[in-house]
Amino acid sequence: MKAWICKAFGEEPHLIDCPDPVPGPGQVVIDVAACGVNFADTLILQGKYQKRPDGPFSPGFEVSGTIRAIGPDVRGIAVGDRVMALPDWGGFAQCVIADAATVIPLSDDVDFDAAAAFQIAYGTSWFVLKYRANIVPGDIVLVHGAAGGVGLTAVECAKLLGARVIATAGGADKCQIARDHGADHVIDYKVENIRDRVREIAASLGQPAGVDVVYDPVGGDVFDQSLRCVAPGARMLLIGFASGTVPQIPANILLVKNVSAIGFYFGAYLDQNPDTARKGMSELLELLRSGKIAPMISARYPLEEAMLALEAIRNRTATGKLVIMMPDAK
Repeated sequence: MKAWICKAFGEEPHLIDCPDPVPGPGQVVIDVAACGVNFADTLILQGKYQKRPDGPFSPGFEVSGTIRAIGPDVRGIAVGDRVMALPDWGGFAQCVIADAATVIPLSDDVDFDAAAAFQIAYGTSWFVLKYRANIVPGDIVLVHGAAGGVGLTAVECAKLLGARVIATAGGADKCQIARDHGADHVIDYKVENIRDRVREIAASLGQPAGVDVVYDPVGGDVFDQSLRCVAPGARMLLIGFASGTVPQIPANILLVKNVSAIGFYFGAYLDQNPDTARKGMSELLELLRSGKIAPMISARYPLEEAMLALEAIRNRTATGKLVIMMPDAK
């Protein structure tokens, strides 16, 4: 098989021929049809992700395709089944090994590209908003990076949960994308002050103290501004640090305003809460099948051009979701 292999952290991957993988106990091998591209792919290549592979590896955390082989002790999965899965890494390849526990069957009415594009982004937003922040109808939710792969799903999920959404994005085009996907109010952070505008909008919604929830995949100055426009009892959701700066939270503000800072790492949450994971992923798959959510796939790349997708993620020109597609995948 062909795979993009990184031999050492900090080095660029190269597309090379590799031996076909062989599943071990509790594992399957998937012929990859599509692989979603995430900001975390850039981090794992630098050795800055929560999980660090030992030895050469391929990035790629969410895939869809068909089962090629199954290992010992695997039940309920057969060769040829259409599936989606969340491998530890390895999706930038024609085949990938995944734990059978992460594999979810796909019906014929779910396209491979949609299945690969929605697992991590929608999973992150749905689980943190519904099961960690406990969003209720009427909550005011501030979503940062709202035109990106994760932020855009947060806008949609918050609206499905009955929230009023204030979105931030950079530039008129990205702001329009957030608006088109349901944001009630949009702030262009390139020309507007986030803290001041959020306070104005919240006041217009009858809540001058600020917002109830902040969904932040950016960190840095964005987090600092957000902390100063939240209502008492607000929940600050720490999704990631795309700005490159991890905020140092002033605990006195959390204390005085009874604010909760909630970290959320999707992969660990699934491992730590298997029952909720199964329930939530079933909910999301049904929302996908019913058309209530639909990944905005802004670009599809052949395997040979996967590094172009990563570059679009690095320089923050990507909107929505990027997907790597194998030939003949539907």
